[in-house]
Amino acid sequence: MPQPTSYQKVPGLIMALSSAVFWGISGTCAQYLFESKGLDPAWLVTWRMILAGSILVVFSIVSEKKVAFEIWRKPKNAIQLLLFGLLGMVAVQFTYFYSISLSNAATATILQYIGPVFVVAYYALKNRKWPVVAEYAALILALSGTFLLVTHGSLEQLVISDKAVFWGILSALALAFYTIQPVGLLRTFSPAAVTGWGMLVGGLFFSLFTQPWSISGQWDEGTWMAFSYIVLFGTVTAFYFFLRSVTIIGATFASLLCSVEPLAAALTAVFWLNVSFTGMDWIGTILILFTVILLTVSKET
Repeated sequence: MPQPTSYQKVPGLIMALSSAVFWGISGTCAQYLFESKGLDPAWLVTWRMILAGSILVVFSIVSEKKVAFEIWRKPKNAIQLLLFGLLGMVAVQFTYFYSISLSNAATATILQYIGPVFVVAYYALKNRKWPVVAEYAALILALSGTFLLVTHGSLEQLVISDKAVFWGILSALALAFYTIQPVGLLRTFSPAAVTGWGMLVGGLFFSLFTQPWSISGQWDEGTWMAFSYIVLFGTVTAFYFFLRSVTIIGATFASLLCSVEPLAAALTAVFWLNVSFTGMDWIGTILILFTVILLTVSKET
C-alpha cells in the first residue's frame, strides 16, 4: 500500500493539532466545573461519553446506513471494540479528569503526555526498530518539559501531590493504549463508528458505578456552556479528528503532534482561571511545543 504524500498528510496534521487544542481547552473547562461548580469527575466522564457517543453513533448511522452496525457482526471486531470502549475510552477519560481534580488542567495534561513515550517504545519493540534521531530528540524535549512543569527543576520535591502524579501517569498509559489499540478497527471501519460505539459502550458500562441519574454540582449558564463545550468540541470533534488523523499519519506521529495540547491547556488555565504559571512552567511548555515543531519538520524532510 503506497504511503501518503506530504500533501495528502496535511489534513491529518491539521486534525491532530486541532484535536489537541480542543482537548486542552476541554481540560480547562473540566477544571472550572470541578472547582467552581462542584461537579464530580466520574459523573462528568459518564455523561460525556454517553452523550458524545450517541451523537457519533447517530452520525455514523445517517452517513453510513447499515455499515455502521457491521463492526458488531464479527466476534473479533466486537471484542476489540469492547476493549477499546472499556479499557480505552473509560480509562483515558476518567484518569485524566480525576488527575485534573487533584491538580489543575495544565499539569494533568502535561502528565498525560508522557503517553507518546510509551507509544514510541511499543512500536520500537514491535517492529524491532529503534526510533530515528528526530524522535529521540522530540522525546527528550517532551520529557524535559514535563520534568520542569512537575518539579520546577528541583529533584527534591514535586510541586503537585503524589496522588496527582500517580493518576497522571495512569492517564499517560491509558492514552498510549487508546492510541494503539483501535488502529486495526480503523483500517476497516470509520472513525465515527469506532469512536461513537466505543464511547457509548464505555459510558453505559461506567454508569453502572457512577449513578449518572443523580445530578452533580451547581447548574447555571456557565455550567451548561462548559459542559456543552466538553461534549461537542472536547469530545465528539476532538476524538473523531484524532482517530481520523491516526489513519492518515500514523499513531506515533499523531500522538506526538498532540503534544501541543498542554500549551492550549496552560494558556486557557492561566488567562481564564488565573492558574499560577512560573518561568519554569513556561520553559517546560515551550520545550513541548518545540517537540511538535521538530516532528513536523522531520516528517517533511
